[in-house]
Amino acid sequence: MTRQTRTAGLAVLFICFMTGLAWASVPLYRLFCAATGLNGTTQRGLAAPGAVNHQVRIDFDANVSPKLPWVFKPENPHELVDVGARDMVFFTATNRSAKPITGTATFNVTPAQAGKYFTKIQCFCFTQQTLKPGETARMPVIFFVDPKILADPDAADIQTITLSYTFYPVDSAKGAS
Repeated sequence: MTRQTRTAGLAVLFICFMTGLAWASVPLYRLFCAATGLNGTTQRGLAAPGAVNHQVRIDFDANVSPKLPWVFKPENPHELVDVGARDMVFFTATNRSAKPITGTATFNVTPAQAGKYFTKIQCFCFTQQTLKPGETARMPVIFFVDPKILADPDAADIQTITLSYTFYPVDSAKGAS
């Protein structure tokens, strides 16, 4: 095997490796964020472990993309919750346009250290929401704060956690192609 053939073969392998890495980077990043709570990524769970003798304030923030003619807000701006206990809050969204519009929400938890301990059991952010003209939807979020937060030296002193949502319009052109 000549040096040029070996170099060409290594170049092809490198290109294949980089293509595979690029293809897998988004799912790998999501897995990493879910495992570590990076950037306030929350966890998903099925049941709360049970309350402990500690409370934390949860602030609720709601935002809407300027491209989405909706009014979106939490029913209550904040709640005091027992760590480890299941809680449910509601957000409302109203379509102010004259046509049906589908939106989807992204979310974030701050401070970022709290993300891996904030667990959602049910959330509207995991599905697209379609509202008819003038329609208002009441959307629940069921969650708990994992008691493990109290054992984490970087998160144990957190007094307030902010759960923030931003609704964006779903690009219907992508679904049609």
